[in-house]
Amino acid sequence: MRALIRKKPQVGRADPAPSRWAWRMQRMMLTPTIRLGLRAGIPFCIALGAGTWYLSDEGRRGAIEQAVAEARQSIETRPEFMVNLMAIDGAEDELASYIRESLPLNFPISSFDLDLDAMRGTLTEISAVKTASVRIRPGGVLQIEITPREAVALWRNQDGLALVDASGVYVAMATNRYARPDLPLIAGQGANEHVSEALELIQAAAPLGSRLRGIVRMGERRWDVVLDRDQRILLPEMEPQRALERVIALEGAQDILTRDVARVDMRLARRPTVQMTTEAAEERTAQQAAFRARNK
Repeated sequence: MRALIRKKPQVGRADPAPSRWAWRMQRMMLTPTIRLGLRAGIPFCIALGAGTWYLSDEGRRGAIEQAVAEARQSIETRPEFMVNLMAIDGAEDELASYIRESLPLNFPISSFDLDLDAMRGTLTEISAVKTASVRIRPGGVLQIEITPREAVALWRNQDGLALVDASGVYVAMATNRYARPDLPLIAGQGANEHVSEALELIQAAAPLGSRLRGIVRMGERRWDVVLDRDQRILLPEMEPQRALERVIALEGAQDILTRDVARVDMRLARRPTVQMTTEAAEERTAQQAAFRARNK
């Protein structure tokens, strides 16, 4: 009986799962990169495009630049940032005046407009300045502290007289020898490169007193000691101080420099040579001739 009853066909329900492409799209939208691009990238591109369009107008750009410049100027020109004067320590009047000429500043000036490193470089390029420091003190004072080079000798060269320090660096020009009578005189090409050796020789020649006129660098390799009466002591290239001390010892024992001597040649340590003056040599020749004439 039941076999004769026909069952009604069941209606099939739709598959709730998404399609393959829809599934892939959903998975892609869940990736961090895509989510970051949607949350930040798209707004950034929109803002960039809007800003580019707005700044494409030259008038708008000029107005923005002017507003920024005015804002910056209003900050930089505030009283606490202004420098009103310059103070120089460690330099004498002449050097201080030259420093002020080398740094032509119109006060008051904003501290933002001062390049302290460049100013320090300008000061150290001055020959008379050994070291320099530049800073801005509270109260709007540009403080410059100078360590000047100390002249220790007068160097006579082809350009005239120059003051040099212990390392031979040029300090300043000298008008004449009597501008600095307290300093020893050195001369010759390359003498400024051996100032320390020259000072040692001058100190060793101290027993000669006021007779010492100076020392001359010869051939850029050795020294001559110059005395009054056009006398010279020719020193060797090696151990010149020792040779000079020998001459001073001879002067103390035999008054060799007090006689009519033009040159004392110490270049050969084993055979020192003494050269007489022209007048003394002529007189000696005449005396020898007279002696030979009497003995005939």
